[in-house]
Amino acid sequence: MASIATTFFSRTPSSLPSFSKTISCPTSSTFLFLSTKKRSPPPSLRPPPPSPRATAATSGTQKPSVESDERIQQVHTVAEFDAALRSAKNKLVVVEYAASHSPNSRRIYPCMVELSRTCGDVDFLLVMGDESDETRRLCQREGVDKVPHFTFYKCMEKIHEEEAIGPDQLVGDVLYYGDNHSGVVQLHRREDVEALIDEHRGIEGKLVVLDVGLKHCGPCVKVYPTVVKLSRSMADAVVFARMNGDENDSCMKFLKDMDVVEVPTFLFIKNGKICGRYVGSGKGELVGEILRYQGVRVT
Repeated sequence: MASIATTFFSRTPSSLPSFSKTISCPTSSTFLFLSTKKRSPPPSLRPPPPSPRATAATSGTQKPSVESDERIQQVHTVAEFDAALRSAKNKLVVVEYAASHSPNSRRIYPCMVELSRTCGDVDFLLVMGDESDETRRLCQREGVDKVPHFTFYKCMEKIHEEEAIGPDQLVGDVLYYGDNHSGVVQLHRREDVEALIDEHRGIEGKLVVLDVGLKHCGPCVKVYPTVVKLSRSMADAVVFARMNGDENDSCMKFLKDMDVVEVPTFLFIKNGKICGRYVGSGKGELVGEILRYQGVRVT
């Protein structure tokens, strides 16, 4: 460990082969196919409105206004969908593709409502795949034939997608791909790492916990909500940072220099030196390792 820490910033690293297949994302075994038959407009996924006034009769296309999910935009056409992605610019856009006949779509929707209320830097869209021919064409264009299906976009580019996931996985995905305002420092190149380590050199410097992962890594996504929570609760003594090794060549070279062959890997850095590492996604084990490198006896 000591030799790695002392030679990391001085030697010229060699190129690193792709890690994109190191860890595969988990998949669910339960799927629901979108019907290809024409249907009448489906009932809304929204929960029952709280007041009698909101339940008054409306036209076939008009929907009751519900305060709890007002940040979720339901799109009905391909043009509306593309316009929503354009207007989001570089913000994360989370799209749920659902169907009126899908109980799993209804079960996961309240979780998306709650996320929309707490993640102000993320846009949320809802597409009812069996609503019309237009929404069916949109699902076909985006390669969606099973629901519930979640797709993540940035700058109109699809960056991640999941099928038939539960609330915990959805929360982890949203934090992992769109958490821009947490206490976790986002590192995008080698120079960012050097600057962070230099900032916390010396006796008064904080312990730096560097989370090294990959963009499409299931275990990395799973453990990240814990990293976010710890970054808030331990802010006085610990600095949490994250780097995706497959973001660019500089990050890939960093993984090579650090001998990172599995992800997630957590590097513990104190006074400019790497004093240890933890490989895995166990929440309790991670907390224990952090306390140990802080000098706290763990029994």
